[in-house]
Amino acid sequence: MNNVSLIGRLTGTPELKHTQSGLAYARFSIAVDRQFVKQGEERQADFIPILVWNKTAEFVCKYFEKGRRIALNGRIQTGSYKDKDGNTRYTTDVVADNVEFCDSKGNTDSNAQQPQQKQQVQATNHMSNPPTVTEDSGEDLPF
Repeated sequence: MNNVSLIGRLTGTPELKHTQSGLAYARFSIAVDRQFVKQGEERQADFIPILVWNKTAEFVCKYFEKGRRIALNGRIQTGSYKDKDGNTRYTTDVVADNVEFCDSKGNTDSNAQQPQQKQQVQATNHMSNPPTVTEDSGEDLPF
């Protein structure tokens, strides 16, 4: 079973991109607070890379920005690629299929327009093996 549920804050405003074949995607990170705090220290956070596809990517890019709280469900996906110097780089991402707002409209400094009711989006084309963007595609790598 490969299932992930996270709640955190966006560390930057997501940007919608497209693969050569026209599929929408976005990459962003969220800061997830750790539940424990060592005595005399500040609370730590983990920074988790997230990948969303299609309608979910469009929704996230339209309604979320840096600092917004987001809840998401998805799966962990690992991969690798060759960098410009020919070194193999390894990646680990959460591919989110479902995202939700965690902030109410009054609890954020967001300038993004939030729909009146709680929004939830699930990818309409669930991809068990979504296409990857490679260095040979002529596009910038999405990670």
